Amino acid sequence: MKVNLEADTLLNKIVKDLQDVKAKDIQIINIKNRSALGDYMIIVSGTSSRHINAIVANIVKLNKNHILSTEGINSTDWLIVDFGDIILNVFKPETREHYSLEKIWKNNDLEDEKFGFG
Repeated sequence: MKVNLEADTLLNKIVKDLQDVKAKDIQIINIKNRSALGDYMIIVSGTSSRHINAIVANIVKLNKNHILSTEGINSTDWLIVDFGDIILNVFKPETREHYSLEKIWKNNDLEDEKFGFG
């Protein structure tokens, strides 16, 4: 397996930045061998709409040179920041529970298969 040290370094920085803004229940899921979407998926919760917006605003500000796109900025239920090799999902707790991304992506039966588009 090819190791992407740049992605690992950026992952560590993003996690530290998330901890600094008090993001809740930080989960990191390795999707390297399972998806063409990236190497890692980070899933976090905020305590309120204001907290969710603050999390994303700070992460964008601190890592603007690494961001490819953002989605859901006008929403406060689920915001996504795409770093290329890393996908950050910021949820309201009830929205996170509803979509259950951790359950979907942590299904070990799919570990050896890689899913892509096309």
